[in-house]
Amino acid sequence: MAKVKTISTEQLQQRLKQGNSLHFWNVLTDGYFKGELIPGSRRVPLDTIAREVSDTQSAMKGDEIIVYCGGPTCPQSLQAAQKLTDLGYTNVKAYEGGLEEWKNAGNKIERVEQASAA
Repeated sequence: MAKVKTISTEQLQQRLKQGNSLHFWNVLTDGYFKGELIPGSRRVPLDTIAREVSDTQSAMKGDEIIVYCGGPTCPQSLQAAQKLTDLGYTNVKAYEGGLEEWKNAGNKIERVEQASAA
């Protein structure tokens, strides 16, 4: 089992400033998602990741994918990164600080309507 690479708040801020192509996903499952996203990210719940990447072919195997969840005590970002790595994605990082560290660093979040998953 490959070790999951992680990214710090500062590294993430720099990476988001650069733009470029980047898949940035909030992987919180419905039970934990509170309608908050880090700007520039979209929601791909942990339990739908395999379906998401196989259905849409939205991410190529070498694309940079950064996943995050609620914060340092939430295991979902590491689980998502491991799942993506197991599926053959080679440039995956987990932002373990998640929403908690992002907000504590004074960064903005986006609020989204919580639609129930179909």
